[in-house]
This record gives sequence, structure tokens and C-alpha cells, in this order.
Amino acid sequence: MSDQALKELGDHIKSGLSDVVLSTEVKLGELVVTVQRPAIVRVLTFLRDEPACQFKLLMDICGVDWPAREERFDVVYNLLSLKHNHRVRVKVHTDEDTPVPSATAVFNSANWFERETWDLFGVFFADHPDLRRILTDYGFDGHPLRKDFPLTGYVEMRYDDEQKRVVYEPVKLTQEFRSFDFLSPWEGMTGVMLPGDEKARGPITGSESK
Repeated sequence: MSDQALKELGDHIKSGLSDVVLSTEVKLGELVVTVQRPAIVRVLTFLRDEPACQFKLLMDICGVDWPAREERFDVVYNLLSLKHNHRVRVKVHTDEDTPVPSATAVFNSANWFERETWDLFGVFFADHPDLRRILTDYGFDGHPLRKDFPLTGYVEMRYDDEQKRVVYEPVKLTQEFRSFDFLSPWEGMTGVMLPGDEKARGPITGSESK
């Protein structure tokens, strides 16, 4: 879809939702529509049902963290229209305490996407039918995709088959200290041989080249 066609679609969406659309822009070949947080259910319903839109598929909901901003989180909805073969990205802003209305009444697939965004960013979704963590351990403290989340000092819980019980172990994410020279392996993988590593440890002999 050309940038001009996307701009026309954005203008159509803005005309139909003029009181709640904050901005529309075409960025990197994609239409981005930023809307007021309380109106997200209305916006998604319009985009799903409006004949010129027909965004029937919710492909993803994700979060973006901007810690220096007052409303530090973007909640991003990626929609696809198979009928018209185009996509739209819808954004709302929120903070650590203000809930975003759940989209589960519009798209069933929003259930797990919103649980993931809650788990990893701590964005609360009002009226969600089952807002629980979905990726982290039971009893996990914090939200690991926040930019101020510490990489050390937490514990993880797992079932140890040898001890036949649940054990707690400190977590140390050594990738914090990775040197990005595009040659170094992860520091946490010392002593681990990956396929192909032997080729970097010395000249290839005649037997290795066969």
C-alpha cells in the first residue's frame, strides 16, 4: 500500500473518530494512529467494523517503555485487514497506575496479548477476564521489560527433579556485561562449545577440512 493510500486511510479514520484520534502519521511505510486511552475499545470496534477498514485480525498487543515520559508506556495494537490487504498500528499512552480498557470484548485474541503486556511491563487492563502473569515464574516480583528493571538481585523458582521439591535460585543475567563487538560470545556461556566453535580455535587441519 502506497504512502498516499495510507495517508488517505488515516484521514478517513480521523474523520470517523475525530473526537478521540490524537494524531495519524505514515512512518516507515506503516500507518500509525494515536488515540485517547479511554476510547480504545470504541476505536478498535470502528476499525473492525467500518467497511473501508475491515481490520478483522488483531495480530499483536505490545508495550513500549519511555521512562523519562510522564505517561511512560505506549500500548501498541497491530491490526490486519485481509479484505483490503493493509495494516494499521494503534497507540495509546498510559502510566504505571492508570488502567487501559481491555480489548477482549472486541478481539478474543487480546486475552493473552494483554496478559503478556501486564506481565512484562506492568500495564493494567481494566475489565480483563483473567489478568494473570503468563511468562514469568510463580510469585515473580517486578516486570522484566521495563527499562529500569535490574538485571541482578532477583530469584527464580523451579522444580528440581533430583531433590523432588521446588527450589529458589538467584538470577544473574550476564548478558548485561556483553561486549558488542559482534565477535564475543555471551559471557555466561563460558565452557560451552557450540557447533562451529572449533573452527575459531585454530587453523583447520587436513582432517577437519574433509
